[in-house]
Amino acid sequence: MKFFSYLYDKTLRWSRHPKAPWYLGGMSFAEASFFPIPPDVMLMPMSLAQPQRAYYFAWLTTITSLLGGLFGYAIGYWMLEAVWPLIEAAHYVEKYHAIEGFFAEYGFWIVFLAGFSPIPYKLFTISAGASNMALLPFILASFVGRGARFFLVAALMKWGGERYESKIRQYIDWIGYGFIVLVMLYILIKQI
Repeated sequence: MKFFSYLYDKTLRWSRHPKAPWYLGGMSFAEASFFPIPPDVMLMPMSLAQPQRAYYFAWLTTITSLLGGLFGYAIGYWMLEAVWPLIEAAHYVEKYHAIEGFFAEYGFWIVFLAGFSPIPYKLFTISAGASNMALLPFILASFVGRGARFFLVAALMKWGGERYESKIRQYIDWIGYGFIVLVMLYILIKQI
């Protein structure tokens, strides 16, 4: 079954759409605060389809992700009381206090690493607001971490993407199904 090949081809077609930068910006903003899909899934094919604009797309993704991160920070800052009963019901109060301690001690570095890594960034933007992390270090760490990640993705696509595009297309189904298997194994192991 060629499900991921179909999605890959469709994503490449969408990446050439005249409004694709708007979609990329919207996705980047949303992912930093509440949306589960990372913007890399659009940034990569857009940079591959238009390598001369790869750095523009990385810049757009970085800025809109930073703005989305500020929105996530605001959610954590102003809505902690509203979600606190859910935190208590899920028995996450101790984990919340542990995260609070991490932000107090390593705030800048945690946000930087979350911004650069594939860890869901939104968890850290909301947690940073909820733990009252200083805003300027949050903005700086987000900008540097997210920027480094997105410019790296764009550079890789610009530099070698065209060369490797046929290989990506050839193995995309294996990669996609392999990722699903890894997620399922992770969930299974967490249940044990």
